[in-house]
Amino acid sequence: MIWAPLFAVTLAATVATGPVGDQLGPDTAARRGDALKATVNAATECVVRKIAADPRMQQGSLDAMMGELIVDSMPACAGKMREMIEAYDASFGPGSGEAFFMGPYLDLLPTATGLRLKAGSHAP
Repeated sequence: MIWAPLFAVTLAATVATGPVGDQLGPDTAARRGDALKATVNAATECVVRKIAADPRMQQGSLDAMMGELIVDSMPACAGKMREMIEAYDASFGPGSGEAFFMGPYLDLLPTATGLRLKAGSHAP
């Protein structure tokens, strides 16, 4: 599934540039990684559920409408997005969460959302 590689790459990139580095023991780093993965999954699942419930999804090509559907889902998912950003900030320093959100997360969100919708891993 796309989540493990996505998370590994973004976590590695963030750790390489973040202030925490060697201060974390392996257990602490693993727990933080699990917590970050959970917030990424929760934020993405919120978007997937909103899109799955949107009547426009039945009207046209999902690929053609994905960007618009994601944008329209953001107000309802703002709390989950904020939790994800704050989790990154807490783990890797101020600004890291926004950088992750504005970069890798939004870059891969259309693909990840499309895969989840096509796989039927949502409950509208």
